[in-house]
Amino acid sequence: MIHRYCFEALDRTLRDILRFKDASNLDRPFGGKMVVLGGDFRQILPVIPKGTRQDIVNAALNSSYLWNHCHVLKPTKTMRLEGNQVDSHLNDLRQFSDWILAIVDGMIGNSVDGIEKVHIPDGLIINNCGDPIFAIVESTYPNFLSHCSDITYLQQRGILAPTLDMVESIKEYMVSLNQSQPKIFLNSDTICMSDDAFTGLEHVHTPEFLNTIKCSGIPNHVITLKVGVPMMLLRNIVPSSKLCNRTRLIITRLGNRVIEAKVLSGNMVGQKVFIPRMSLTPSDAGIPFKFQRRQFPIVVSFAMTINKSQGQSLSHVGLYLKKSVFTHGQLYVALSRVTKRKGLKIMVYDDDGEISNEAINVVYKEVFRNLLGV
Repeated sequence: MIHRYCFEALDRTLRDILRFKDASNLDRPFGGKMVVLGGDFRQILPVIPKGTRQDIVNAALNSSYLWNHCHVLKPTKTMRLEGNQVDSHLNDLRQFSDWILAIVDGMIGNSVDGIEKVHIPDGLIINNCGDPIFAIVESTYPNFLSHCSDITYLQQRGILAPTLDMVESIKEYMVSLNQSQPKIFLNSDTICMSDDAFTGLEHVHTPEFLNTIKCSGIPNHVITLKVGVPMMLLRNIVPSSKLCNRTRLIITRLGNRVIEAKVLSGNMVGQKVFIPRMSLTPSDAGIPFKFQRRQFPIVVSFAMTINKSQGQSLSHVGLYLKKSVFTHGQLYVALSRVTKRKGLKIMVYDDDGEISNEAINVVYKEVFRNLLGV
């Protein structure tokens, strides 16, 4: 979702530009222009590094002074499910859709200050397993070795988890199952010298130190890839061709300076593309200096974080909740990626590290306070 301050900045820019056409436009929202925005307050709100609940809610669009000028068109159906209805299963699909919507609206579960425990139906839960990673992989990617080169099989499946460390453990396991010859790619890290305040940091933060940094939005120092492994783009490469951030691909050939792949998602499915190395700068506010990492802008996508999965539609989803969700809308986003109820399997743990049938759900109900619409 767009941050309210970006929303307000657009308003000021349009007013300033369009006042030259008509002076009265300076007093009109967006200079009198109609602006159409897409978003869902049920999903994850703007990410505010180290922000409080109040900070996150205040960053949402409906906290802006412009909200009173907006006309809201309010969705009421989970269309991923609606598009897959069959008469014999219509009632089950409706119940599943209603259950998902009740979760995001905070209408089920025992709520304490916006945090609820939601019961997971027996048909969705994975339990009685010795190796949790094996269990979640087997439920999402059954008979993987027989289908690991099947594009249709891979494009419709994914494992979701709240944090990067859980995602990394699953990806390492999945890549180890692929019998192709591995190829290791190392990056090149350098301190950004554009800021005079950081002059001389290259003597303190050595390449060896920079190589150890792991953060969201950039690949790790070492990437181990194999032909047949699915991956996801971390940056926009050719937006006009829909080769954008979060596009999923499958590796078909590995060169030293370029990766050949086929697109797994969107309207370019099956098309061959080439991915070059790029210079990437992390946006993590927790890093007190700027550096560049030159590497392929990709991440292996057998598994992905819930935040990164927004926009994906999958027929088989494994939800790995070794740690609980931690912000508004995460559980809803994870559950609503699936296009059919029988394609969803959930493994959830309680605070004591034991497998449970209850999942934490975080809902900031105050964000729904002024969403009346049609």
